[in-house]
Amino acid sequence: MTSISVRRRDEVIIARQQAKLDAQALLIKQQTAALAHSRKIFERASAAARIGVWECNLEDQTLVWTDVVYDIFELPRGSALDRTEILECYPQASRKTLEMLRSRALEERSGFSLDAEITTMKGRLRWIRITATVECDDDDAAVRIFGMKQDITEEKIISDQMRYLAEFDVMTGLRNRSQFQSRLSDISGCEADRNPIGALMLVDLDGFKQVNDTYGHALGDQCLTEVAQRLGKACREAELVARIGGDEFGVLLGAHLDQRAIEELAGTIVAALSRPVDRCGHSLELGASVGIARVDAWTPSELFIHADAALYAAKAAGRNTFRMFEPAMMQTTADPAPPPGAAAPIRLMGTDRRGFRRACPG
Repeated sequence: MTSISVRRRDEVIIARQQAKLDAQALLIKQQTAALAHSRKIFERASAAARIGVWECNLEDQTLVWTDVVYDIFELPRGSALDRTEILECYPQASRKTLEMLRSRALEERSGFSLDAEITTMKGRLRWIRITATVECDDDDAAVRIFGMKQDITEEKIISDQMRYLAEFDVMTGLRNRSQFQSRLSDISGCEADRNPIGALMLVDLDGFKQVNDTYGHALGDQCLTEVAQRLGKACREAELVARIGGDEFGVLLGAHLDQRAIEELAGTIVAALSRPVDRCGHSLELGASVGIARVDAWTPSELFIHADAALYAAKAAGRNTFRMFEPAMMQTTADPAPPPGAAAPIRLMGTDRRGFRRACPG
């Protein structure tokens, strides 16, 4: 083979290798561009969702954060991170839970998720969602823990608002009727000696309709708010204080209270709600009737019926007072004797104006 042939062969080989190198360089350039584009999309999506990536080297506890995590904690991006200082952003309860979950994840080579409250470096309160995964080496030794941190403050606010609306009466701030009924129904699932509820107290305002009719509902609503505050203050130690109707309230008392303590509380409530309510230049006179029933062995429905009967006994006694339930209250007038051979009248369970079941003549 001549030198010219050898040279041409080498040129062909070189040209082919160069073409391969050019193709590889183009592929690398395209992949680099695609990676940069993906990273750009990730960063934008991460920023929009307020989600950042974090990692901690377990050998020296050094932290690495993406920009969003810096923003969540309100630290300058790229600034040095000290894990001990970062932990100070967590309240004691959140920090304790975080450290417990982290230790368990490292021990089990697993991960965890936690919603935690923090105080940023600028003193703002925030809620974050932390996810974590443990990375191990070939010998199953934990070498790194990493995951995401997301700002869920707005989500938490909305969740708390929804929970409040589901459990509390918006006007008065007391528990609502749904919560009252739920707590009352729990009585049937408790053993007598372990029932935390000892008595039910129904409170009905006297004179409230006249306030509404005379001064309008806006002023009436202000009266209800004031009454609720007074009732809540008087019943600080109660298991539950709820607004169960327009001007009606329910109070569940603890089993530790004896009859004397219950009657003293009822007297305190009557006195507190009888004080005039001063609003918009008017001194509004109200009062309260209170009906009380001890839990004993009654079902929730029967307990309410008994407290309701005691409430009406208090109203019949002149209002602005209280009455404890007595069996005689269930029949203010004796039922007539049935004709010979006729079946005795059946007493049915009806529904009173509050929507609760109560006894009514058959």
